[in-house]
Amino acid sequence: MGRLDGRVAIVTGAARGIGFAVASKLASRGASVAVLDVDEVAAQHAAARLPLAPTARAIGIRCDVSDEVEVGTAVERLVSELGGAHMLVNNAGITRDNLIHKMSLQDWDLVVDVNLRGAFLMARAAQAGFVSQEFGRIVNISSIAALGNRGQANYSAAKMGIQGLTRTLALELGRYGVTVNAVAPGFVATEMTDATAERLGMSVEEFRAANAKRIPVRRVGTVDDIASAVAFLVDDEASYITGQTMYVDGGATLG
Repeated sequence: MGRLDGRVAIVTGAARGIGFAVASKLASRGASVAVLDVDEVAAQHAAARLPLAPTARAIGIRCDVSDEVEVGTAVERLVSELGGAHMLVNNAGITRDNLIHKMSLQDWDLVVDVNLRGAFLMARAAQAGFVSQEFGRIVNISSIAALGNRGQANYSAAKMGIQGLTRTLALELGRYGVTVNAVAPGFVATEMTDATAERLGMSVEEFRAANAKRIPVRRVGTVDDIASAVAFLVDDEASYITGQTMYVDGGATLG
C-alpha cells in the first residue's frame, strides 16, 4: 500500500516543471490527483501521464488561480469527481522580471495575483472541506527570492507574502487538524530558469553551471528535490510540523 492511498491531492500549476514533479510524487505514493493549470490541454495530458496506483484517479482541470470564480468551480468539480480533497499544493507561479524603475504596474499586479492571490483563493476554497473532515495538508511554494533578489521586486514580495500567509493559516487551521507549511526552492532546473538563461544571452548549461558554483552542495536543484520535500510535509509523519518554511536550496541561503 502507498502512504497516501485513499487521499486526494490538488496541485496547481502542475502541467509541467515542479508542479508536475509534485503531482507525480504524490501519485506514486497512492494519491489521486487533480492537476490544475491555466493550460487545460496540458493539464489533461499531465494527468494522463501520472504513475497512478490501481485504485487512484487523476483529472486535469483548467484553472486560472487568480480568478475567484474559476477557483471555486475547479474545487467543486474535483471534489465531486474524485470524492473529496485532502491535500493542496499551491505551486502555480509566474515571473515578470525587471528593475523597479522599469517594472510596469501590469507586471507587478500579474505576478502578485498569480503567486499570492492565487494561493489565498485556493486555500480559502479548499479549507472548508479540510475543516469539516478535520484533516488537511496545505503546502505553499515560496522561493529563496522571498529574501530579496535584484530585478524581482514583484516576485520577491509575492513569495515572502506566501510565507506570511502560511504562518497565519497555520494558526487559524491547526485546531481543525490542518497543517500549513511552505517550501522555498533555491535554483531549480526548470523551463522557467532556462528562459532566464535565454534572456541573459547564456546557454542553459552555462547558466546552470554558474549558479552551481554559488551553491554549497555544488549543484543546482532538480524538480524531484522539491517534490520530495512536499511529499514529506503532506505525510502523516510530518503531522506535528506546521507554519514552517523549508528552504530547499542546497545551502544557498547560508552565505
